[in-house]
Amino acid sequence: MILCVILASFLMFADQRMSWMDDVRAQISTVVAPVQWVVSLPARGLSLASLALSDQTRLVNENRRLRERLLTLSQRVQRMASLSEENARLRELLKAAPRQEIPWLTAGLLTLDNDPFLQQMIIDRGQQSGVYSGQPVVDSAGLVGQIISVSRYSSRVLLITDASHSVPVQINRNGLRFIARGAGQPDHLTLDNVPNNTDIREGDLLVTSGLTGRFPEGYPVARVSRIVRNAGTPFATVEVKPVAQLDRSRNFLLLFTHDQLKPTRQRLSPEAVDAALQVVRPGRQETRQ
Repeated sequence: MILCVILASFLMFADQRMSWMDDVRAQISTVVAPVQWVVSLPARGLSLASLALSDQTRLVNENRRLRERLLTLSQRVQRMASLSEENARLRELLKAAPRQEIPWLTAGLLTLDNDPFLQQMIIDRGQQSGVYSGQPVVDSAGLVGQIISVSRYSSRVLLITDASHSVPVQINRNGLRFIARGAGQPDHLTLDNVPNNTDIREGDLLVTSGLTGRFPEGYPVARVSRIVRNAGTPFATVEVKPVAQLDRSRNFLLLFTHDQLKPTRQRLSPEAVDAALQVVRPGRQETRQ
């Protein structure tokens, strides 16, 4: 111990008084550096491991948050697309709103009838909303049909293309009136008793005539798609195509016309009303106008 004390004292004195000690210190540092590096390895390893674990945990948490946000935003985008389409359909419906201040109610499609021989559908409005049998139904393009049965929360609609349905129409161009009858096909109607010399052309727009008071006047029904003038018979064969989007519409307007029918029925006798109704459903009790 005394030797170490003497050596330490000498080294301290030499470091203070002699310049060559700087070279000695540099040489000793070079020799000791590997030892210092080896000794520092465990601490450095622990530090790196701790940093790596903390970064991994942070990245995992951030990745989870980003995935949750992505899922939320994806759901919102899907919902936004649906709402945008619904908004567009509702805007189209508003354009089809009645021109004569006729009260109306919006409705949505629930299901279509699976019977291939019936052209019917179910909508999500019923007695609770004031829906009644015989109520006209339109979409953004034109006449769809009418209500034939009503439950508390839903109603059944008979489409204008059903074989048992007929509606009084007139040519928008010249006012000539006819009866458009369903053909049992989703995109096809026929006109009854059209004389060969009638002023009717392909592309003519047919609108509701308002006769019998069931359907308000002026709503688009169909366009003439084909005319065959038969030389051997007095009547032509006329096919028309509905303008309503029966195969794709999901939103509809239900028109309330009872209040406007009252003044008309007060001016007509019951016999006259019955006679007018027979015009559109001759000899068929199941036909609904």
